[in-house]
Formats: sequence, structure tokens, C-alpha cells
Amino acid sequence: MSVRHPNARRLLAVLALLPALSSPVAAQAAPGGPVRARFDLQAHRGGLGLTTEESLEGFGKALRLGVSTLELDTQVTKDLRVVVNHDRQVSGVKCRDTGPVTPGDPMYPYVGKYVKDLTLDRIKTLDCGYQQLPGFPEQEVVKGFRMVELKDVLNLVKSYRARGVRLNIETKVEAGAPEQTAPREVFVRRVYEEIHHSGIERQVTIQSFDWGALGVMHRLAPRWPLVALTNYDFLQVGKPGASPWLGGIDADDYDGDFVRAAATLPGVTTLSPNYGFPQSGKVGDPGFRFYSDAAMVAEAHARGLKVVPWTCDDPATVEALMDLGVDGIITDYPDRVRRIMADRGMPLPRPYRPHGRG
Repeated sequence: MSVRHPNARRLLAVLALLPALSSPVAAQAAPGGPVRARFDLQAHRGGLGLTTEESLEGFGKALRLGVSTLELDTQVTKDLRVVVNHDRQVSGVKCRDTGPVTPGDPMYPYVGKYVKDLTLDRIKTLDCGYQQLPGFPEQEVVKGFRMVELKDVLNLVKSYRARGVRLNIETKVEAGAPEQTAPREVFVRRVYEEIHHSGIERQVTIQSFDWGALGVMHRLAPRWPLVALTNYDFLQVGKPGASPWLGGIDADDYDGDFVRAAATLPGVTTLSPNYGFPQSGKVGDPGFRFYSDAAMVAEAHARGLKVVPWTCDDPATVEALMDLGVDGIITDYPDRVRRIMADRGMPLPRPYRPHGRG
């Protein structure tokens, strides 16, 4: 992965802003000091370090633990159902076939197929809780788990009466290979329709790496807060023309500056970059550096934008990000981040309990 090098002009502009901007985390923790917006603790895919990812059991566990936000992904099936799943192609590491929907189904086996080419009844045959995800030894496996629909997660939140919890819903449009996911306009409209019909759209933010999808959503729901994701490489800094991920924006027109480029998107309230280089690195590792550094945070705050990086699990690195002034963290282990928040005296998100079936 490339390394970001802000130019001198940007650094000078951001450094000039720093004296006027106190650290949000410091302000929050200071006794008798000013109170900032609560730190956004986001359970990545429901908290996949704790429970099979994007399962109702995982989302429910996160609600009972107490998080600010449930982070989740969406895909759209061949019959236009919105399922909650990170991968556009059914992963054999996460799911296994149990048999065809009908004898001799030409689409079988379903593992390895794109979600957009499978109907919901085919997807529902997949056992996506047959093993623990490698690299996550604390993960509780939901045996026999079947992928759920977006409406199921929305109904779960309603069953908990979790009115203070947000859902940060990603439209996983594959801008770099559009033939591998449902067409952008169809994808976004179906996600919009499910949320709009839920009755809890005020609790939703929409995120995407595909900024073109954010533009479509803004046209459908101009009041919904949008979140611009990037992993830096998608900016395609220094390459001719606009990146397919940026909805027609050429990052080089903004000197490769993520904040300046994303700030031009109507409806965007939050920036979500990968937290550092390498993507899974930790504070103290040789060669590790933050992407969402103090300069980025200061520049975003000066433009009225929040910074919520993804996906950080190492406690020391989480603490360092807090010290840089980020507004939240997307994490596989919301329990770890919640403990850090408690140790720092930060306000904690409210835990919820179910009120009826969900």
C-alpha cells in the first residue's frame, strides 16, 4: 500500500488551525471542562471478534454490551433482496454449502458465486456459522447461521427499543469491478427502500467506498448523513484521471488530500479512512504510521466533519487514535474499546435489552 505524503502547503494550513482546536478527547475527559459529542463506539460487522459476523446474535450482543453504532454491510441478491454480508462473493472460509435448493440446480455449489447472481432461497441454504473465523480466537460461533436480511437487523434494533443506537450501513458497491455487484442505482435504491420502510431511518448513516453510491443515496434521501470511506489506495493519487471509487472526483485536483476531496460530497458528515499503514499495524511496530493523523483530524474538524477510522482492535493503538482526537473507532472488539473509554472516564453508550421478539 502506498504511503501518503501531504504537501507542505497543506501541512502549514493545518498546523495553523491546531491552536484553535482543542483535542476532543481531552476536552471530554477534563474535569469541569467543555463537553463534546460522545465518542462513537462502532461494532464492526456487529463485533466480529466476539460473535459470528453480521449475525443477529452478534448485533444483539453488541446492543446488550452498549455501543453507539452497529456497523454492517449490505449486498443485493439476484431477486433484489438486501442481505447483510461483507463479501460480494460467497466465502468458503465463512460459509459452506449444505445442498442445492432443487435437485440439479445449475448454480450449485453456491460457495464462490457472487451474491448478485444468487437468489435469497439459494443463499439461505448456506451454513455461515460452521467454523470460527481464523484469527479471531474469542469469536463465539453461531452454529448453522444463515445470512440475514437488512430488514431483520432493523427489526432487531426496534425490538430492543434501541433508539439511541445508530446503524452505519455500508452499500458494498464494487466500483472497481461493477459487474461483481448489483448495479449501483439498483443497489442503492433497494437499500434506501428497506431503510425508509423500517420507520427508524433517523438512526441510520450510510457509508461507502464508492462515492458515486453516496451521490445516488443523497439524491434519494438528502437528509441522511453520509460517511465517506477510503483505504487510501482507492484515491489513486498520482494516477491519470479520476478513480472509479470517487464518483467522478479526481483526488489529484485536491493534491491527493482525502479530507478536501471528500468535503465536496453533498451530505457527507463523517470521514472513515483506514487508521494507518500497514492496514493492520500497531503503535510501536517498525515503520507503522497513522493515516488518520492529527493533521487529518484537525483539517476535518475545521470543515465540520468527524473522523471515525476503521478497523482498529489493538488497545494501545486505539488509545493513540483517541489522543489524536478522532471522533470514534470502528472495531471488531467493542468490549475492549468500551473498557478503554471507562478507564478514561468517557461517557459510555447505554446497554439495551430486548423488549419482545426480534
